[in-house]
Amino acid sequence: MKNTQLQKSFHILLIGDSCVDRYVYGSVKRISPEAPIPILAIEREENKPGMTLNVESNLKSLGCSVEVITNTQTITKTRFIDSRGYQLLRTDDEPPLDPWDQNLEDFSTFDAIVVSDYNKGFLTYNAIQNLIKKAKCPIFIDTKKRELSMFEGAYVKINQDEFWSASTYNTNLIVTLGKEGARYHNKTFPTQNIELTDVCGAGDTFLAALCYQFLKVNDIEKAIKFANIAASITVQHLGNYSPILNEVLDNYYE
Repeated sequence: MKNTQLQKSFHILLIGDSCVDRYVYGSVKRISPEAPIPILAIEREENKPGMTLNVESNLKSLGCSVEVITNTQTITKTRFIDSRGYQLLRTDDEPPLDPWDQNLEDFSTFDAIVVSDYNKGFLTYNAIQNLIKKAKCPIFIDTKKRELSMFEGAYVKINQDEFWSASTYNTNLIVTLGKEGARYHNKTFPTQNIELTDVCGAGDTFLAALCYQFLKVNDIEKAIKFANIAASITVQHLGNYSPILNEVLDNYYE
């Protein structure tokens, strides 16, 4: 029987590195005479909020209210994409980021804290540890840092490559496996067999959906299954995409 839960709003504190995702679209009709590379005839450009701001978009699509703490310097990721949807090149403009000053003391109004740590310099180990110590609500962390044992007390989500490069591990570690789904406590949660278009933003969608569903049902395994479905919807779209709750529920069974 299909899940018919009603959308509920949760108040989320979201902290992490953010960027501008810039997409440059065009067509390729010839190879450069200067080097064996395609020439992209630019037709249009599009900017979208990326990294932490994409997590925000996903949380809001699920009905959450979100308070965001992020960097003030602008990181820009530019992707060059041809008319068939193939990404030809990505360039990153990454100025040094000022670390978060940790001036927030009252966490009592939040249902959960979500940390989207791309390890660009905005969040230190100490800042994340202080969040875990002070907060009285569930914490969900997506991080590219390697010392994961320093984040005990939170749910930590990483991908398979990050798992193999980690130096230490967290007790509540969730590893996303791409088309194979996700793993938690040596248990694999498979995902849908779908046609892949673009993996960009899938991790952000998974993180947001994981947080939302855990707050809804207080069951991390059910939340992982829900997050798998949400991420499988995102990867069927080009660029960042934030599925709404009904899209996920149409494919979700407990």
